[in-house]
Amino acid sequence: MMKRTSILLFLSTLLTLNNFAQEKRLFPETPEQKEKRLAWWTNDRFGMFIHWGLYALPARHEWVKNRERISDSAYQKYFDYFNPDLYNPREWAKMAKAAGMKYAVITTKHHEGFCLFDSKFTDYKATNTPIKKDLIKEYVEAFRAEGIKIGFYYSLIDWHHPDFTIDGTHSQRPNNDADYEQLNKNRDMSKYRTYLHNQVRELLTNYGKIDILWLDFSYPGKRGKDHNDWNSVDLIKMVRKLQPGIIVNDRLDLKEYADGGDFVTPEQYKVAAWPTENGKHVPWETCQTFSGSWGYYRDETTWKDVKQLLVLLIESVSKGGNLLLNVGPTARGKIDARAQTALKGMGEWMDVNSRAIYGCTQAPDEYARPENSLLTYNPTTKRLYVHLLDYPLQNFTLPGYKGKIKYAQFLHDGSEIRFSAPSGYGYRTNGLGQNDLNLSLPVIKPGVEIPVIELILAD
Repeated sequence: MMKRTSILLFLSTLLTLNNFAQEKRLFPETPEQKEKRLAWWTNDRFGMFIHWGLYALPARHEWVKNRERISDSAYQKYFDYFNPDLYNPREWAKMAKAAGMKYAVITTKHHEGFCLFDSKFTDYKATNTPIKKDLIKEYVEAFRAEGIKIGFYYSLIDWHHPDFTIDGTHSQRPNNDADYEQLNKNRDMSKYRTYLHNQVRELLTNYGKIDILWLDFSYPGKRGKDHNDWNSVDLIKMVRKLQPGIIVNDRLDLKEYADGGDFVTPEQYKVAAWPTENGKHVPWETCQTFSGSWGYYRDETTWKDVKQLLVLLIESVSKGGNLLLNVGPTARGKIDARAQTALKGMGEWMDVNSRAIYGCTQAPDEYARPENSLLTYNPTTKRLYVHLLDYPLQNFTLPGYKGKIKYAQFLHDGSEIRFSAPSGYGYRTNGLGQNDLNLSLPVIKPGVEIPVIELILAD
């Protein structure tokens, strides 16, 4: 007779297979196969987003063409003068690596329609500007040389293409609904769809192995565009055929399919909890900026400090997610000095604390989060990390941790932290409960932005 645990495991497996069979899918991949395909990404946790295009010249936000409703003819000057003569992607890659970033995603084409790559389907590309280079080719070579995984962002939207129908998000949108039909009289979205598919095919054919594809974005509804406009089903099938191991984001409007995207993408906000779908945790990544814009914005002043940026990273990992942190290079091809300073600060912290990030995830429920801290957990090494957001005064309580840990140390230098538990039943002192532990910390805060305590758990 089967043991009760074996029966429960068998029934659980049967239920999982049944749910898998009932889900609407585009590909035969199992959940286990997907987990294996995403394993490097869920391990690495931290990536660099790069928003770069003609909008670096006006330096007033990457949506400047839309916000200011600039016509194609008026926007042309930025194409004519685009000459990033100081562009050195090797420097970018070294900065990303020093900051602890393991993968990067660059805008091969943003909503303005300008291509940083040498596409044979358009003249609106970097090789026809004064720089006369395929800037994506150099990016791929430089980042790959530093061991950083390669990602491409490609905008589904295109405010420059003559067949992309004008909608409510277009830079040339009219003030009156009645004018849309006249404006779109000579535009053919099917031609743009072919253009889109052709360019994605180029990107996934001409640059070797591509690890991530960011397609951005769908906006269903009146005066919007959805999966039908992009022919998303055929597009993602082509993507997976050309690059079987690639990871694709969730912005193709394919929510009806369980595999219409590999991860969800909360943008510019911190999630309250690990995102779920149908009651199950899903892979996720938050994309965030140093300031309020993605492209280079010369006069933008709401820049986050290093501690805020580190909290973004730690909190994402503490809820089972990744952080994709954006830089907006200047029109001459340099990383903004303010971004360089922030990256350097993050790198100094990661240099000694990355063990609490790479390979880590949300802590098991049995470990309560102490006051003013965040927890990350490495399920392989079985180590728990307590990130001290507000450094305490000598005594630090681990609630309910009695008997759960066998050693404690600061991660940045490996120095021991002594801990003690109440000695008798019902004994309480300084707010310490019967099952709590007290860590004795030095009065002076260690010289790292956010100190991390590494807990080696009891067997």
